[in-house]
Amino acid sequence: MRRRESTWSDESSNSIVISERDITVTLILDGYLEDFLDSVRAVIENSQAPIYIVVNGKQDFEPLEAFKPRVSINYQKQRLGWSNVVNLLLEEVSSDYITLMDPSTRFLANPFPDVISTFSDGVVGVGWRGGLINLDDEWRSVDDKGPGEVDVLFGYFMVLNRKFAKAVGANPSAKYYRNADLEFSLALREAGGKLVQVELPLAQERHHGYYDVDSAYREKHSKENYQRLLKRFRGNLGILASRR
Repeated sequence: MRRRESTWSDESSNSIVISERDITVTLILDGYLEDFLDSVRAVIENSQAPIYIVVNGKQDFEPLEAFKPRVSINYQKQRLGWSNVVNLLLEEVSSDYITLMDPSTRFLANPFPDVISTFSDGVVGVGWRGGLINLDDEWRSVDDKGPGEVDVLFGYFMVLNRKFAKAVGANPSAKYYRNADLEFSLALREAGGKLVQVELPLAQERHHGYYDVDSAYREKHSKENYQRLLKRFRGNLGILASRR
C-alpha cells in the first residue's frame, strides 16, 4: 500500500512548511542489535522519513547495510557520550527537522502527521512524553500532565527544529542520557523555544539504556546530570510553560 506523505501548510501563504521527508529519524546503536533492527524496521514500515544511525563504538552493525539507501550510517570507532552523539547528529544531518529517538521506541503507525500539525510559530520541539517541572518539589521532579505545552520532553521520541537545536546544543558534560534530555529541553526553552507534548502511535519495548546498564553508573550520571540542571535553571520561572 502506498503511504501518503504528510505535509503542513501555512494557510496565509499556502506554502508547504514541513514535509515528512524533511524529518530525519536518528538512532544510536549501543548494542542489542536485534531489538535495534526491530525499531528500524518499524520506522521503515510506517513512514517515509529518512533514517540516520550512529554506530557508537566497535560493535556488529553489518545487518544495517541491508537497509541502504533508506538508512545512512555513521560509524564512530570511539564510543561517544549521549550529548556528544546528539551534537554530532545535529551537525551531520542536513534536514530541517530531526527526530531524536531511543531504539526502545516502536512505531505502531505513522506519527508524523500529528507531529507536523503541531508545529507552529515558536514551537521548536514536539515529543511523545514530557511534562512540567514540579515547583513544589523545588524542581526535583517532573509531572506528566499529558498533551500540551511542556517544560521538558523525554528522549524516547522528540522532533526538533534542527537549526534551532544545533544553535543551542546539548551539554557535552552529559555522558548518559537520563536527565540530559531534560537539561537540553530547558536549554531550548531558555533560548526562546516552545516544546509541545502530543499523543502519538508509539510504544516502548525494553529500555536497555536504563535497565541493562550498571546501576551504579546509571545513578551516578543521572544524579550528576540533574544537579547540573538544578544549578543552571532552578528558579528561572520565565523559561517555563504555563502551569496546568
